[in-house]
This record gives sequence, C-alpha cells and structure tokens, in this order.
Amino acid sequence: MKAMILAAGVGSRLEPLTCNVPKPMVPVVNRPAMEHIVALLRKHGYTGVIANLWYLPERIRGYFGDGARFGLSLNYSQEKELLGTAGGLKRVGGFFDETFLVISGDALTDIDLTDMLRFHRRSGALATIALREVDDPTRFGVVITAPDGRITGFQEKPEAAEALSNLANTGIYIFEPELLNWIPAGTFHDFGKDLFPRLAAAGAPFYGYAMNGYWCDIGSLTQYRMAQYDVLQGKVKLEAFSGLKEAAAHPGVYGGEDCRIDPSARLEGRILLGRGCTIGRGVRIVGETVIGDNCRIEDHAVIERSVIWQNTRVGKEARLTECVVGSECYLHPQARLGTGVILSDSCVLERRSEVKSNVLIWPGKVIQAGEIISHNLQEARG
Repeated sequence: MKAMILAAGVGSRLEPLTCNVPKPMVPVVNRPAMEHIVALLRKHGYTGVIANLWYLPERIRGYFGDGARFGLSLNYSQEKELLGTAGGLKRVGGFFDETFLVISGDALTDIDLTDMLRFHRRSGALATIALREVDDPTRFGVVITAPDGRITGFQEKPEAAEALSNLANTGIYIFEPELLNWIPAGTFHDFGKDLFPRLAAAGAPFYGYAMNGYWCDIGSLTQYRMAQYDVLQGKVKLEAFSGLKEAAAHPGVYGGEDCRIDPSARLEGRILLGRGCTIGRGVRIVGETVIGDNCRIEDHAVIERSVIWQNTRVGKEARLTECVVGSECYLHPQARLGTGVILSDSCVLERRSEVKSNVLIWPGKVIQAGEIISHNLQEARG
C-alpha cells in the first residue's frame, strides 16, 4: 500500500523552534515527529511512501534517505513553490494507482489506520477523513456529518456559540485515485478550504471516520510541550518509543545508551534521557521531562517538566521550569528559565542571567551575566 506524508510546511506557529529545522523534524521524545508517522505507516503495511518538501528539504532528506533503515521505500516531491495540501498531492498523482493514504508529517497519533481503511471500503467512499472529538472546536476546522458518517459541511475555527460539531479534521485521509480528477493541476489548492467543501456540496461519497486512540496537533508551542508529557504518561502508543527500557535504580526513567546518572541525583517522575547524557551530583529532575542526546546537566541543577534538545549543557545550580531548550545551548551556572520559555538553538545564558516566563528567544542569542529578559528576542529568518 502507498501513502503520502505532507511535509512541506514552514511551521511558523512553532517559531523559534522551526528557525533551523522544518516542522516534521522537530523532536518528539527525541525522535523527529515525522519518524513517528513513518513507524505508524510501516506498522499498518504502507511500504511505498512519498513526501512533499519545500522548507529546509535537505534536513528531511538527510535524515530519512530512501527510507530503507525505517523499513519502507521513501520518495520525495520537491516543490519550487508551495502548492497547498491538495496541490502537492496532484503533483505526485502518478505515484498512486490504488486506494492510498495522506497524512500530516507533524501530527502525533496512534490511530488504527487498518480499521480506518476497513471503514473507507465498507462505505464505498471516494474520500474519508479521520475525525477526532475535541473539547474546544474553536481551535480547529470541524466537520459536520450525517448519522451514517457522510460529510455534509465544514466550519473553519468557528466561534463557540456557532460550532455545529466538535469533530476536528485530523489531517489523515484515505482517497481513491479518482479523487485526483477533482484537483486542478499546477495551482495552489487546499484540502480544507477548496477541495473538501466542493466534495460535500456535490454530494460525493465523502465520509468521516470517528477515530479512537490519540491524536494531537503539535502546531503550537504549548501543544508541542504537552505532547511530550502525553507520551511519557502513556496516553499515546508510539512504535519508536515502546522499545526503551527503564534505567536501573530509577523507576519511570528511560535512558539511552551510555547515560551516566550520579547516585545523588533525584529523578522524580516520567523522564526520558537521550544517548550519552550526563546527570551530575545533586541534580533534581521533576515531572515529565525529555533530555536529548549528549546533554550535560551539571551539579545541583533543577529541571521541572521541560524539554531539552541535543548537545546542550545546563550549568551548576541552573533552574528550568516547564520550558523548551533547543540544541547546542549553554546555560551557565545559576541561569534561570521561567515557565513557557522557548530558547532556540545555539543560545547562551551567562552566569545568573534569567529569562522570564513565556519569552521566546531566537537562535544564537547571548544573554549577558546577570541580565533579566522579559521580552522576546527575535530576528528575521535569514
């Protein structure tokens, strides 16, 4: 079976984390988000895959290659200009000669794709959308369905009082090849805004599949951090996470190869440590926390419910609270990061500096010793 991964977007809502990496490569529990999608496809028998690329395409190609080490064949469609979700599909239409799947490369889900395919075939559908009940429909494009599951309408991020549904479009679709005839060639075309409303208005066999299991759109900075917590709490079953083992003497702590944890360190909660991490004397890590490969957490640092990417150093007595820290950063001794801070790649916080809550710091910034930052430090993408 064949599938397409939508991987061309910029991910501007995840800036500054996506200044140096495309959104599908943003790590979720130390693996690129797209790697979890690739593992899900392989699990359900999708072995021929194509991904459309646009923003920082070399980062995706360089990591996944031809897909062989992930157990499938991976091809690419390099877009010179963004074509939209449906336009990107139209460009690679010749790749598909039977029922196929389209899925976002940046969502986090353990959807049962095999059950969704059964539903699609039983319904005799031309197109099927996976739908998920959400508490707040104002954040999503929601779908209106008839009792038999046929889709009758859409609302894009409706006001709460006007919402006619709480079923969100998850960005997971099963199509018949004939659907490609509905998409104009060589132009920008979007599933949600252009194609799907036309299908519904024309009365095409177009159905919504009410999925079980977990689904999260990691499109916002808060949701990105919360998704890590959900994995560590066992709310989502990820193939790429399931093989990890608990560290000896530290229940709930999962460690990669060559991790070194000082006996005096206190690790309390569900914690993931990447390969080659060093946890120093008296370090305290509290709550759901992800620390990437080759990070060094020095003596008596305190980390609470935070996400740290790879090759980052946290100095003595530094403190991080519910924040995200990018790769190649150095937090000098006694530096502080408040709740909701996003510190992008290659940043330096000198001794006793502090970044206040909810501040975003773009790549390569240096915070001087003793300086207190309470506003975003931003620069335009080069």
